[in-house]
Amino acid sequence: MKDRFGRNIDYLRISVTDNCNLRCIYCMKEKNNKFLKLEEKLTDDEIYKIVYEFSKLGIKKIRITGGEPLVRKNILNLIENLNNINGIEEIYITTNGILLLDYVEILAKNGVKGVNISLDSLKDYKFKDITRGGDLNKVLKAIDKCIECGIKVKLNTVIIDEINKDEVLDFIALTIKKPIDVRFIELMPIGEGKNFKPITNREILDIIKKKYIDLKEIKREGSSGPAKYIKVNNSLGKIGFISAMSNCFCSECNRIRITSDGFLKQCLHWNYGVDLKELLRSGITEEKLQKVIKDNIYNKPEKHLFNEDTKDEELRFMNEIGG
Repeated sequence: MKDRFGRNIDYLRISVTDNCNLRCIYCMKEKNNKFLKLEEKLTDDEIYKIVYEFSKLGIKKIRITGGEPLVRKNILNLIENLNNINGIEEIYITTNGILLLDYVEILAKNGVKGVNISLDSLKDYKFKDITRGGDLNKVLKAIDKCIECGIKVKLNTVIIDEINKDEVLDFIALTIKKPIDVRFIELMPIGEGKNFKPITNREILDIIKKKYIDLKEIKREGSSGPAKYIKVNNSLGKIGFISAMSNCFCSECNRIRITSDGFLKQCLHWNYGVDLKELLRSGITEEKLQKVIKDNIYNKPEKHLFNEDTKDEELRFMNEIGG
């Protein structure tokens, strides 16, 4: 499917829950968070139906997100069923890693090719502070188990000035020792993220270059996403930069999002889209549903305007949108 700007949309991110077992400081409030009621969330059948319709329209790659997707009841059965849909070639998960260890072997068996793990500190005390209670050791064990089972691991790392800027080189060292990719993601002004001072990926690269001069640029392959990669010579993993704020990559965007309450979201920044859950529950025909999906993809906005004041920007928190 192509949108009105000629971008090929072949990647669906679908949030299966807004619940999370952590309360990361730039994502959610510590207390008094409001979560969807069970009846407000997409059912397993509705998620399957949506992915099935998207697959017939050319979507080949899906990512399961949250909240924390592994807290959803029967998540393994859901993933297994999605993996059996003709046309879906790749399934990935984004997780905080806390519950991952017990799921790794079954996820590998059910066709999950890779996991993105949100990890912003390699220090126990700081990880606990950032996540408001998380156990770093559980995440590190899950990473090693994924490597053992052949699941590709990418770490999504948000660097915030005065919080974890001092750990940039620790993450680089991780890519040297292990076959994992560390992607530095610029903090976006969504939800609690508006309360922190971000640093740009250019600043992070400058920190890296002060220690490592033998950096090699990695050529991108196909629709591999927005990250630009480099690596330290002879390292086992790569270093990625996702620079949504300082270097807008919207012209290459290939994705569409579904929130856990069934809203087809055209862009992370804008609140434009359509409520697919409401349409499904009203008995919409397959033909009409596909037309709604195609129309919304065609009208996908040209780019985000996070750096400007806009009236139609997204006001929800990342756990509600889908990370």
